Amino acid sequence: MSDTSPADPVAEAFEAQRDRLRAVAYRMLGSHADADDVVQEAWLRLSRQDAAAIHNLAGWLTTVVGRISLDVLRSRQARPEASYDDRLPELVVTVDDGPAPDEDVALADSVGLALLVVLESLGPRERLAFVLHDLFAVPFDEIGQILGSSADAAKMLASRARRKVRATERPAGGGPEQREVVRAFLAAARRGDFEELLRVLDPEVRLTIDTPGGVVVVLGATKVASGTRVGTGAAARGREVLVNGLPGFMAWREDGTPLSLLAFTIAGGRIARIRAVVDPARLASIDLPEAG
Repeated sequence: MSDTSPADPVAEAFEAQRDRLRAVAYRMLGSHADADDVVQEAWLRLSRQDAAAIHNLAGWLTTVVGRISLDVLRSRQARPEASYDDRLPELVVTVDDGPAPDEDVALADSVGLALLVVLESLGPRERLAFVLHDLFAVPFDEIGQILGSSADAAKMLASRARRKVRATERPAGGGPEQREVVRAFLAAARRGDFEELLRVLDPEVRLTIDTPGGVVVVLGATKVASGTRVGTGAAARGREVLVNGLPGFMAWREDGTPLSLLAFTIAGGRIARIRAVVDPARLASIDLPEAG
């Protein structure tokens, strides 16, 4: 809900920009709640300004939203447990039987969410440069001003981010190569094959686990592999799934209740990020497929 007054010309001008600003903030932060907070903070800052002195309101607001979002991203880096992974409420889980024509619509719906997962692998400055330029066509000189750098430096950041996104994001559903990486990981985890786990994990892999007690973050291939050498435990059955368009794996207990959900982000032929959901309440809140 807006706190602005439609009778106020400045408020009306802001409201005309609100949807675009929310879209910018959401793609920066991957959280609707955080995006709303950023946009509201932008309004508060605008309300303290002499609006008549702002010659390009849309550009000014984009700059403000970009800077606030950048601060939020940097804060998350300092506090890994408060990362984007814990804030993304939209987990779209579908059975992964390989791409087929009748799945095109479902896959298309998940691509936007998959991109948000991929963007999390970027540094704050890379993410801002990529989102503003490639998704919202903001000129590099304006992006440079937000970052406190030159237009050329902003262009380099966006180019570097673009390469990472292209290496990680496609194709939707993971493609056969990405599926094979995930299968190799799962097989190694079942065998407790530490060396094979290290081979398929990126050295800087990040594992985020939603547990009943909160979010646990594990960083680095050695730590992730050490904690992954376990059997199937209480899992009675499992099947490959897509999680936000990325390859994943779902396990169920003997009675058919969900046990765990894994989502994988692959970059350069290795697993760069793993999202694990083992919290029964969180699993119950997700629209999950039936046990295979």
